[in-house]
Amino acid sequence: MSSAAREQILRDVRRSLPAEAPRPALDGEWIRYADPYAQFFETLRGVGGAGRIVTGETQLREEVERVIESLGAKDICSVIPAAAAGNVDLAAVDDPHQLAGVDLAILPGELAVAENAAVWVTNARVGQRVAYFLSQHVVLVVPHDRIVNNMHEAYEWLHRTAGSAGLFAAATWGTFMSGPSKTADIEQALVIGAHGARSLHVFLLKP
Repeated sequence: MSSAAREQILRDVRRSLPAEAPRPALDGEWIRYADPYAQFFETLRGVGGAGRIVTGETQLREEVERVIESLGAKDICSVIPAAAAGNVDLAAVDDPHQLAGVDLAILPGELAVAENAAVWVTNARVGQRVAYFLSQHVVLVVPHDRIVNNMHEAYEWLHRTAGSAGLFAAATWGTFMSGPSKTADIEQALVIGAHGARSLHVFLLKP
């Protein structure tokens, strides 16, 4: 391609750029719930997950121990010592693929969304982010007061916190996850744990 042709193409592209428009506002008549906690857990059950509100570290440990016993979990990665002691150290894992052998990962969640049971997770406290997805089973522990009604409120919360020196100062990655891994691509049959965690428990922790 000649330089003249290239310049002509670039000029045409510049002339065809769409007009700038302001970003849509996040405030609006979005869905809200009388009891966002009840809605969160109802939706979580609907997408194949489980969970409950727990009060204090003692009850959290009891609930997590029940999960461990029900799964027969042996190899446990715990980033939350108050919930359970783990025997897999993420800091010592060089190859992320090794985490596929972890029976249970106990990890932090930062925000719960009642609308779709999504939980915002980051790598701020989790050295290997694939632990959220390669582990056979996952427990997420979210502070009880960090729940919003809908995704609009969730993104507003992220906008407020992302630029501060708080929750996400050390995070380079984040995503929403809702329930365990699932697919219905094959014959429209729902399969849980097809390409990720086979179960997900979410505990909303009160002080």
